[in-house]
Amino acid sequence: MEKSKVYFTDFRVTKDGGLTDKLKMLMKKAGIGEIDFEGKFTAIKMHFGEDGNLSFLRPDYARAVAEVVKEFGGKPYLTDCNTLYPGCRKNALEHMSVAAKHGFNELTTGCQIIIGDGLKGTDDIEVPVKNGEVCKTAMIGRGIMDCDIFISLAHFKGHEATGFGGAIKNVGMGCGSRAGKMIQHNSGKPLVNADNCRGCKLCAKECGSDAIIYENKKARIDQALCKGCGRCIGACNFDAIYNPNEGAMEDLGKKMAEYTQAVVQDKPSFYINMVLDVSPWCDCHAFNDAPIIPNVGMAVSFDPVALDQACSDLCNKMHPVTNSRIGDNLAQGLITSGSIWKDSTPASVWDSQLIHGEKIGLGSREYELVIVK
Repeated sequence: MEKSKVYFTDFRVTKDGGLTDKLKMLMKKAGIGEIDFEGKFTAIKMHFGEDGNLSFLRPDYARAVAEVVKEFGGKPYLTDCNTLYPGCRKNALEHMSVAAKHGFNELTTGCQIIIGDGLKGTDDIEVPVKNGEVCKTAMIGRGIMDCDIFISLAHFKGHEATGFGGAIKNVGMGCGSRAGKMIQHNSGKPLVNADNCRGCKLCAKECGSDAIIYENKKARIDQALCKGCGRCIGACNFDAIYNPNEGAMEDLGKKMAEYTQAVVQDKPSFYINMVLDVSPWCDCHAFNDAPIIPNVGMAVSFDPVALDQACSDLCNKMHPVTNSRIGDNLAQGLITSGSIWKDSTPASVWDSQLIHGEKIGLGSREYELVIVK
């Protein structure tokens, strides 16, 4: 079987062109022009950033992708679905306000913004998942499923539950409606080991459900209010919060792969990962910690599994930043695992999305890295 090709270039530029020109060139080198865009509605799925977070991708990159689509005759629009947790993107009005605050509008990006699951996150469609094992169907935002062509524009970074977030996370979790996100997160809810809890309240500040209360200076998670998103696990610096369902993190990766399958299984698709500002946690947080590694570059492919595998491999070749979460963990005695994702968030499971994605036919972990200058 022929290996999937992943096209990669670094962030070095000359006076002859900037990074957006380089991104356009990379997309064309990879063969995006082979897709018949003429007159087709093309969804560009990206993350507009939570209010307070500054590691989201700049609108300039979205504009570059939209311009390539229009060059080939397509009709691009930017899209994302509403969040499960009650932050600043839980409905379309707040979501679009945050997007505008972060510089995303028709003038800056060259295309419109459509929130994929509508005003309240309930405008979705139940989609059968080909080869689905954990999820036989997926609840996907209708505004995304209605597109003719799908493009993922992802910020590749760390994640407190899935190790990293790339194309599969951007598509699988990002395109799920609020109901779809709930299904993906429902494999278990975290508990608190009171002996390890320091009462610092970092977890409560991060909880989007107001589910964490304090009794005798120790955290307790109200299981009725908790949505199982796992953000508190990433926030805790003392390993006091854990998921009693040992398979929850692994299941999450599998569900993301199956939700990605649901979105792209019957339409042309293309995937872009921007590996920069590799913060340890998701851009859904209202803050972003220092990057755990230096900037790497940009990579594109027709295969989301190969793309995420290649980007993970590239990141693991980088030397971790000392003044970062990994540096802190190592200074506290952590023995390196050989994976920056485990060294950053030891409780995370980074490879289940790749293993399962390959198993269900979403893509291949075997790839050929094509370096483009």
